[in-house]
Parts: sequence; structure tokens; C-alpha cells
Amino acid sequence: MKRKFLIKLLSFALVSVMLLSLSPVSAFAASDSVEALQSASTDGKLQKYVEAMQPGWNLGNTLDATGDDETSWGNPAVTKELIQQVAKQGFKSIRIPITWNQYMSEGPEYTINPLYLNRVQEVIGWALDSGLYVMINMHHDSWLWVSGMEKNHDEVLARYNAAWTQIADRFKDVSDKVSFESINEPRFTDGGTKDEALMFKMLKELNVSFHEIVRKSGGKNATRPLILPSLESSPTQARMDELYKTIQELKDPNLIATVHFYGFWPFSVNIAGYTTFEKDTRNDIINTFDSVYNTFVAKGIPVILGEYGLLGFDKNTGVIEQGEKLKFFEFLSQYLKEKKITSMLWDNGQHFNRYTYQWSDPELFGVLKASLKSRSSNAESDRIQLEKGTAVKDAKIQLNLNGNKLTGLSVGGKKLKEKQDYTLNGEELTIKASTLSKQIASGKLGENAVILASFNKGADWAFHVIVFQTPKLSNATGTTSSFNIPTAFNGDQLATMEAVYEAGGNAGPQNWTPFKEFSYTFAPSYATNEIKLTANFFNEVQDGKVILKFHFWSGKIVTYTIEKAGTNVTGTASK
Repeated sequence: MKRKFLIKLLSFALVSVMLLSLSPVSAFAASDSVEALQSASTDGKLQKYVEAMQPGWNLGNTLDATGDDETSWGNPAVTKELIQQVAKQGFKSIRIPITWNQYMSEGPEYTINPLYLNRVQEVIGWALDSGLYVMINMHHDSWLWVSGMEKNHDEVLARYNAAWTQIADRFKDVSDKVSFESINEPRFTDGGTKDEALMFKMLKELNVSFHEIVRKSGGKNATRPLILPSLESSPTQARMDELYKTIQELKDPNLIATVHFYGFWPFSVNIAGYTTFEKDTRNDIINTFDSVYNTFVAKGIPVILGEYGLLGFDKNTGVIEQGEKLKFFEFLSQYLKEKKITSMLWDNGQHFNRYTYQWSDPELFGVLKASLKSRSSNAESDRIQLEKGTAVKDAKIQLNLNGNKLTGLSVGGKKLKEKQDYTLNGEELTIKASTLSKQIASGKLGENAVILASFNKGADWAFHVIVFQTPKLSNATGTTSSFNIPTAFNGDQLATMEAVYEAGGNAGPQNWTPFKEFSYTFAPSYATNEIKLTANFFNEVQDGKVILKFHFWSGKIVTYTIEKAGTNVTGTASK
């Protein structure tokens, strides 16, 4: 799941030095049966190989870019220093997504440009020299041309086979710390079929052909770990069942299953009122990875979560509130660890800056790093909202200690005093009004202080002390292509928006819910003091009056009316 909009982690020492230095899978003979592997515990050699890859990182939107070169999607060319820096962050493996399409000649030869093969080999070499395990694949080719297999079966298969014949031959003698993934998120949508059985058949044909080509290519490819995806790399049960059948039929103990995960969709994009990490989002993680474990890992087939993240990812865009995002990743990380699934963070440049080698979100990095050793504590919210002009009261906050102990609170490095500044009763933290009053002495709107909670294990948790007044929206005029509502946010931030017709019924895209998708249909601009309604929103709004309700993180709800007449829009603030 590539999203162009879409960890200094500690070592995860799950294998011995001998395993890291010797061939991890060479002990498997070609005659070994997959049944024998499956009858063994999940601590088998291939499982240890996969665990040695934890944690992993994706070199996204680079060698997989579909333009003229690896910089065409906005990232710099890969350097040896970048790869070294990735390893220094604590990563043990790197997934290198590769799009081959624009570097292949026309058929029937489909020759890959040798200069590009040299470039791929150079990057692989840097990764191996840095001590990383490496995954390479066929990436955006999946939708560029493989997706047309229904109508162009023979041509697609010939091109796919030609590509993997050349890739397998070029890398047959590299370290077996390099694994091959047959194809990224395979889909067969260009032919128009909705017959999933036919899609399963085409994917099986590709996976089986890939397996045969690599295994017959000689060298270390005879036992090299090979990674097979489900349809669209989806972890739905039916798609995983089909992949399991393919792996069973291949009877090869050196096969690894892969799926991708971008979270419970309503939470991942902030739609339908899913603004917090609540039970449905939590249960989606549990149910998904219980199924992954039971389908593969429990039966002796290791699993790599080849990509994971959230679609509304970037910090400070407000799509997903920071604390809720951190709770999602904390829970996901510990659950994957419990299920013995190796994870590879999707990073298209939005996480680890490839110029400065700094993390865009150090808090997220801290949670991911800490998850390799233990769980982290958090709280029901990371916001303490104080309304200007009202008396400051004690803030009672429910902690989620996750088995840890609170060791203290601090502000700007200065420790607060227990009993005097705060109290803890079980998992209920009370920060006293007198303490909060000191932090908002200036009375400025917005964030006034950060109270840092520290624990005996895991990452710290930050409480943002925010002073606010009810946001105020103003009248506006515009068009369906550009409509901005002047907004005095007054220290508050936008959580979500409802849209319903004055005459009744939900307005805008996804009209099964009144709560619209953050960013896709609306977005706050705190820098310019506006709330922007997008063309995507108006494309599916009928003429007439629409009642908007803007929900803010303070709990305030502000109503606003827009009227659409053709391409013209007027907005009226509630009095």
C-alpha cells in the first residue's frame, strides 16, 4: 500500500552471534518436507531467521519510484551513509522496494538495464556491509502492468518470469541474509474482474513461477528465504488461507508469508467519528494478528509484516491526534511481539529524514524503540485542556500503566513533588489545580507547558497543558473548488467534522456517516487561521443548505451553515 503522503531502535537480540554470522537456512535440505517444519515448534531455524530481522524499515518511495530515477518521488538518491544511519537507529533489516518497469526493454526479451541492476546491487551491498538483513522485491510493477494479467495473461507472465530470471541470476551468490519477495501487494484489477477465485488463481501462478525460477537458478538461491504475499498483501482470512494452500503445495521449508497492515480504516483516516484509539481499533489489531498467527506462525510458517503504519500518519497535521497515534503503535508493537511477527515500518521519507538523519516524530520513535524490550505506559489523553476565564480544577487522568510503575512527573526537567503537586491512586493520576495554575501563569492561548510522566519501563508520556476559548468561525464566500472558513481557533484544535443536509440526510462523500474523512474532505490550517473544505467534499454535495458541526479536542462543538448553489458556496456562522 504505497502512500506518497503516506526507528533509533534498540537491538532485538533474538538469535545468537553464530546464527547471525553463519548461513541461517542452509541447514534445511531441499528434500525436507514442509510438514516436518510445521510439526516443529515456531522456534525453528527459519523462524529465528525472521526474528533476527526485527525490527525492519522500508526504503520507501525511492528505488520503487516510477519516474525517471530514484529521486523522482522527492527523496534523495540512496547513499552508503543513509544505510549506515538506518542501521545505527537499531534496525536489523531493510526492505528495499524496487520498481523494475521503466528499466526493462520491450518484449520478448524484457531485458533489465544492467546499470540499474548494478545500482540495486550497490545498495544491497551497503546494507549487508552495515549488518542488515535485506528484502528485495518487485514493487509498483504490481499495478503498472501485472494488474492487467486477466486480459494479457501470456504477456504479463512472460515479462514477470523474465524479470525474476534476471534478478535471481544476478543475486544468486549474494549472502542468504538477502531474501526475495515475489511481488508487492499483487492485484489484478485492470481486467475488470471481481472474481476473487480468478485473482487467487493468477496470484498462485505468479508465486509458483517465482518459486521455480529462483530455486532452479543455482547458487544460494537453492535455499534462500523466499517471501510470498497474499492477494494485495491483505491479512483477511480468505486471502491468507489461499496463500497457506500455496505454501503447503510448494513443500519448501524456506518460505515466509507476508501481509501489510495500515490499521482499522476508520481510525487510520479519521472518519465516522473514530478519533480515538478505542475498542474497535484495538480489537481490529487483536483479531487481525490472531488470524495471522493461527494461519501461519502456529503452523511453522514465519510471517513478516512487510509494511505497517497509519494512512493519516504525519505528526501535527491533526488527522490523528498525537497521543491516540502513540497508543495505537504501542499496542500494535507489543501484540506483534507476542505473536512472533517481524515488522517493517513503512517510511516514504516522512519518518526518518534522509538529509538530517533525524526523526520527524521523536515520541513515536521512542515508543517503537521501547516496544522491543517492554510495554510503555500511556493515559486516556495526552491533553489537559483548561478553559480561559474559568476556575482551574484538579485534573483527574486515568493512566494505562500496562504493568509499569509511575516514577515521577516533571516540567522542563524540574521534578514535581508527589502529594504536593500530584497524587496517584491506583491508575488514577490527579494533577492539582495549584500545579496547573503555575503552568498557565501567562494565560496565553494554546500550549503553555508539557508535563512529562516517567515510568520504570518504556517510553515517557507527555501531557500537553492547553489553554483555550471556544473557537469562533466567520462568514465566508467561495466556490466548490476553494472554500475556506476564517477561524479563530483560540488555542483549540479540530478533531472531526459532521455534515448533514438541513432537510435531512448525511452530506458529502461516504454518506453512510455524518462524520467526514479528515484531510480528504476538510482540514484545519492553524498557520492561516482557516478551515478548508475540499473539492472532494463538494463533488458529492447537492445544492442546498448543509449544517456543519466542528468538533474540537476541548469538547466544544461549533455549528456552521453552508449553502451550495452550483459552483458557488456561502457560509454563515452560528450566532
